[in-house]
Amino acid sequence: MTTARRKHSAGRAGHRSLGRVLRDRDAALCLCGVVVSGFGTSALWLAAGVWVKDLTGSDGLAALCMLAMWAPTLVGPALGTLADRVRRRPLLVATGPLMACLLLTLFAVDSRDTLWLLFAVLLVYGAAGVVHDAAESALVAAAVDPGLLGDFNGLRMTANEGMKLVAPPAGAGLYAAYGGPSVALLDAATFVLATGVYAALRVREAPPERPTENWRRRTAEGARHLWGRPGLRPLVLAGGVTMLCAGVNGATAYAVVALGHSPAYAGALYAVQGAGSVVVGLLAGPALRRLGGRRFAVAGIVLLATALAVRAAPYDAVALGTSAAIGAGLPAVLVAALTAVQHETPGPLLGRVTATANSLLFTPNVLGLAAGAALVETVDLRLTMPALGAVLLATATTLARCPMAAAPSDGRTERP
Repeated sequence: MTTARRKHSAGRAGHRSLGRVLRDRDAALCLCGVVVSGFGTSALWLAAGVWVKDLTGSDGLAALCMLAMWAPTLVGPALGTLADRVRRRPLLVATGPLMACLLLTLFAVDSRDTLWLLFAVLLVYGAAGVVHDAAESALVAAAVDPGLLGDFNGLRMTANEGMKLVAPPAGAGLYAAYGGPSVALLDAATFVLATGVYAALRVREAPPERPTENWRRRTAEGARHLWGRPGLRPLVLAGGVTMLCAGVNGATAYAVVALGHSPAYAGALYAVQGAGSVVVGLLAGPALRRLGGRRFAVAGIVLLATALAVRAAPYDAVALGTSAAIGAGLPAVLVAALTAVQHETPGPLLGRVTATANSLLFTPNVLGLAAGAALVETVDLRLTMPALGAVLLATATTLARCPMAAAPSDGRTERP
């Protein structure tokens, strides 16, 4: 098959994937909720750092905004237990107005002395996000046809990456024109809109099981399920290593740019990376059905490894090409892992297992950012980037050799 025909076939697969999800009423509503809430969150995370920087002049305090939003991921398994205690749709419907009201308190932040309120809100925001993501994943598994879960998760990735391209500039522009409280108001409005979307879902949820164990044992039950499933454990661990390397790479972004460009060039690289993620998100559903979860993840990790290994070459074509490849390779293992979690976890456990998987997947990214910030000052980039590529190739090889892997998105046993 020629390259042109392959591209045409891939494009048609992406259109079919999008069409199948949008024709399913509940799937389309869930995707709409992701887009709306993702826009508000992406707008806030950038504006919050700028807000703190303006009030204090401190880059370190500005960076703490992101840490405050990510820190609750460390206790994700315990927070995910909340999503299994109640029905998920009412939980999402109730969370939206509460978070909207909490965000409105940021109108009181107008000086360094009131900055503690912003950090407190961001910390609660991050904790609510962990519970929200766990409940949403469980609700999606109940509302969306199992055969569409891979398509939905791919399109969700596309929506999230698309919001990262649009929302931060919108939030920055709104902040520049009207100040931080206006961005908080925008985010509060998106919570209200998302609440309406979730309220419109037509999904029947079984009443949650009455707890027979204490909180600690219920939390551990989700971790035991994840660790005990040979189809889930390798995918999630491979995803964690991948996100660790991605975090190190993210911290070196400006060092890569420094190879002949101004810091503003980073914006172009991030835009190209986002475009790569958007494309892969559209094709994820068909790819999962054709390859299965393990092979799709391995292909993505190999692509990412190759891109990182050559990223330090000081050429425009290399910088842009590797950015697109990073954007295309990174989502594959995430979509494969989270789709496998939804397929292989009973509904009553899904909140805890999803939150545990998210902690194992995304906490390494924060650690990678910290490690990368230290390495970029002490180790030559021409050594760091090939080393990351080698780690990822070893991860892909290990995952490919696992005797059992996650089932693909259609629920069949994956081909060896």
